[in-house]
Amino acid sequence: MAQPITIVDAFTEEAFRGNPAAVCILKAPRDEAWMQRVAREMNLSETAFLGPRADGWTLRWFTPGTEVDLCGHATLATAHVLYEDGRLSPEDVARFHTRSGLITASRRFGWIEMDFPATPATEIETPRDLAASLGAKPVFVGQTLFDYFVELENEDTVLGLRPNISGLAGFGGRGVIVTAVASKNSDNPVAYDFVSRFFAPAAGVAEDPVTGSAHCALGPYWAAKLGKGDLLGYQCSARGGHVRVRPEGDRVVLGGHAVTVLRGELADN
Repeated sequence: MAQPITIVDAFTEEAFRGNPAAVCILKAPRDEAWMQRVAREMNLSETAFLGPRADGWTLRWFTPGTEVDLCGHATLATAHVLYEDGRLSPEDVARFHTRSGLITASRRFGWIEMDFPATPATEIETPRDLAASLGAKPVFVGQTLFDYFVELENEDTVLGLRPNISGLAGFGGRGVIVTAVASKNSDNPVAYDFVSRFFAPAAGVAEDPVTGSAHCALGPYWAAKLGKGDLLGYQCSARGGHVRVRPEGDRVVLGGHAVTVLRGELADN
């Protein structure tokens, strides 16, 4: 029985930008080893696997190397497919049961918004060799539930980073979030509030194009620092993408767009 699979570019309105994710709405139960093999075959930062349950869906995310606890762009991609295929009507709320608890997604003013747990950064002493591995001097270093969190001096420094990827892999955890306040100039026509990049070589992803889950830390950090409740972030990878962020207590609402770029089937192997 062939298994349908869809590839979606998330956190973008333009194909071949944002962060691509593969979405498998499972026709039959599959074991974890099969899901990991499919994710390795897709070789995208995440592949999402969705199975029905009485009160929503079970959702799991796999990188090419491992299963992860939280993923924003593949959740956005999954909700996009459910709405686009008519499995959910525009007014329906998607309910995803995940390793990080219940996550919901809904359509609002042309965006898909997702209710995620906040993962704020707690300030720590700068780990030895972190600055050298990044090639830049941190302004702030923290640690979230999953990642190291580093603020740099300005947007240009974040854009110009050429980190030692193998060096970053040695720090443990999922990855390293790097961020700075946005430069307000003619190169920022959409008036985003902050920029970021995300490196996760330990999870098999040297640099993730747009990382929704990283904004569960970026949102609370910049909301407090800038005194704003509703922010727009730009992840300035080579593909680039925008994430709307609205902290709400111990939750964060992430908003984005998505574009389907490929539909196909996995042969029954």
